[in-house]
Amino acid sequence: MLTLTFLGHAAFLAEGDGKRVIFDPFLTGNPKAPYPAERVPKLDAILLSHGHSDHLGDAIALSKRDGATVVSAYELVGFCTSQGATGHPLHIGGAHRFPFGTVKLVAAIHGGAIEGSKGPNTTPCGIVLTLGGVRVYHAGDTALTMDMQLLKGAVDVMLVPIGDNYTMGMEDAARAVAFVEPRVVIPMHYNTFDLVAADPQQFRRLVGDRADVVILEPGKTHTLS
Repeated sequence: MLTLTFLGHAAFLAEGDGKRVIFDPFLTGNPKAPYPAERVPKLDAILLSHGHSDHLGDAIALSKRDGATVVSAYELVGFCTSQGATGHPLHIGGAHRFPFGTVKLVAAIHGGAIEGSKGPNTTPCGIVLTLGGVRVYHAGDTALTMDMQLLKGAVDVMLVPIGDNYTMGMEDAARAVAFVEPRVVIPMHYNTFDLVAADPQQFRRLVGDRADVVILEPGKTHTLS
């Protein structure tokens, strides 16, 4: 069993098997965050899709606070550990079994520069986490890609951006759901700012009966088994 809590934008807290993992913990500066980073419960790991500030967010501070392992592509983990975080680097196509669960990185098409620093241009990725017997695909910031078809049959819940402008929009996101065929899809990366405004109900209509579309307000949870 796995519980997912939406923390606004592309941030999710995943809890299962007594472990707690966060995706893309952009809380400080996130107008949709339901609470500040200081209120995030103790973490086992931090999973990052890329190095843009609205995804890297509070990762380094949370890793230092809890000793939580930052897991992402090699370049981003190297940057985080240089700033005092604990990390484990992977790269696209690679997977590793951790004490908290299994993580695999998959392809995403986007940028990844760390703003306001001399850090590397990080490699964007999607993340497949297996925790509590549930397979979660966090697509990160990405365009629609044919590679998504390779995940067909390997995903229970898909966290997909729908806000357009910086990522795929609703139409392409609905096609991505058709490619992956998850049981459940949760839209993300929309309505945080005006440039990514989108109507999740329209996304639900576009998906139709391909998957159960769960629309979460920030701070709300969904449990899967």
